[in-house]
Amino acid sequence: MEKDEILLLEKAEKTHNLSEEEILVLLKMQDASPLFKCADNVRKLYIGGGVHLRALIEFSNYCKRNCLYCGLRCENKKVQRYRIEPESIIELAKKAKSYGYKTIVLQSGEDAYYSVEKLAFIISEIKKLDIALTLSIGEKTYEEYKAYKEAGADRYLIRIETTDEKLYSKFNPQMSLKNRMLCIENIKRLGYEVGSGIIAGLPRQTLESIAKDILYLKSIPVDMAGIGPFIYHPDTPIEKSEGNFFELSLKIMAVLRLLMPSINIPATTAMESLNPNGRILALQSGANVVMPNATETVYRKFYEIYPGKICLGDSPKHCRFCIEGKITSIERTII
Repeated sequence: MEKDEILLLEKAEKTHNLSEEEILVLLKMQDASPLFKCADNVRKLYIGGGVHLRALIEFSNYCKRNCLYCGLRCENKKVQRYRIEPESIIELAKKAKSYGYKTIVLQSGEDAYYSVEKLAFIISEIKKLDIALTLSIGEKTYEEYKAYKEAGADRYLIRIETTDEKLYSKFNPQMSLKNRMLCIENIKRLGYEVGSGIIAGLPRQTLESIAKDILYLKSIPVDMAGIGPFIYHPDTPIEKSEGNFFELSLKIMAVLRLLMPSINIPATTAMESLNPNGRILALQSGANVVMPNATETVYRKFYEIYPGKICLGDSPKHCRFCIEGKITSIERTII
């Protein structure tokens, strides 16, 4: 390891502050194992050995957006669309609680079928279970975010994807980075715990751009940061980036842990779609959250943001106890 890398890791571990240029040095490390070890040490110090399990319910794959990298984009006619009705969503949440989950994450495309009234009903009913609730349903107005907060929602996840305006405009047609940032500001203002994050490995994305993304997430500051590796979907018009972006995602995640030592960082499902031990490696490199799929098996294969997604044939109960075994195998505990 180079001397400047050693000094930067020591600085990050002590001060939790790095410049854009210093972040770049860490992202360019040829042997990133010291970075991962340092992030794991910071996680131990600030978070401890606990791992949060959050049950993910993917309740609709309809989406009005046309993001070039996403398999759920509205112009993809090969997707078999589905929606889960409110009462069934609530039943899935009840089952998830019976498996020991303390948080439900409701995720969907941007689907107008679920009105404010329907979503408020779903939220309020799930909150009666005495369980935390996270929403991941895209861009909404301030008034809509306010209504969901008043109905009981605790957290909101909305990835910035990239803070590079040219990339954002290219890959998210009819959307604006400015509005995306405004949504995050509104969520923060309303008192939600804020989750955001980026895609690692988008075509023509630079490490300089990623360093800026990291500093943006710190500036908010987010309560949770999720890093998803870019996985090319053949039914999208985006160009195919060469390479596997698993290690890049781990590096970004580790840097975020060093700069924001107390936030929640998920070991994402996409990481394990690229590496059979992806979530465990992420948990050993700074992560402290896992979001197993609690959607019924019949729907899972249709929520294909990217191909090769793991656990498509597994039941929600199987996923819950499978991940518990993996977590305990590395001497971590579920909290």
